[in-house]
Amino acid sequence: MIIDLHTHTLFSDGALIPSELVRRVAIAGYVAIAITDHADSSNLDHLVPRMIRVAEDLNKTQFVTVIPGVELTHVPPELIGSLVRKSRDLGAKLVVIHGETIVEPVAPGTNRAGLDAGADLIAHPGLLSIDEARLAAQKGIFLEISARKGHSLTNGHVARLASEAGASLVLNSDGHAPGDFLNEALAPKIVQGAGLSPDAFSELQSNASLLLNRLGYSLS
Repeated sequence: MIIDLHTHTLFSDGALIPSELVRRVAIAGYVAIAITDHADSSNLDHLVPRMIRVAEDLNKTQFVTVIPGVELTHVPPELIGSLVRKSRDLGAKLVVIHGETIVEPVAPGTNRAGLDAGADLIAHPGLLSIDEARLAAQKGIFLEISARKGHSLTNGHVARLASEAGASLVLNSDGHAPGDFLNEALAPKIVQGAGLSPDAFSELQSNASLLLNRLGYSLS
């Protein structure tokens, strides 16, 4: 029963159209998925309405709940606040910030700008600070444990600071292609590999469910 709040389609740099993505994860045991293609001011107007439309269509016809979202990616920190607001005004249900992963040249200050802007989730936040983790806890913003190669290198650091600060974690695939998505055998091992207890996967899934409830989705 997997919830995955960070995936990509060919509307950005993924390999699949949304319908195929959802069909593949349904077979893998998913119950909910957010489609969060990479966005900045150049494509928000194009991207969000299309994700809303396909999510509405798919949610009428199959059992995996599809959440239309965006991942604001490599946006200068000074612009993140306005683009979070624009994303919500356009109807994006979930706003993800492409955090300061150590394997890409993300601008310093991106994590903090996303937290200050009230995004829903900071993806692969890299070597975030304890102050950022505490702010995430204070504002109820979720931090990601990533299954994606490279981004996952700092999972242990993120898990440790989240535990110290009382911030909530979720596990996401950051899936771009068919081989990237989670399954019920691998997902708990990724959580354990981040230094969390073997049963922490259930807690992270509960956190994802709580976020969905906040966004107006119920999986019951």
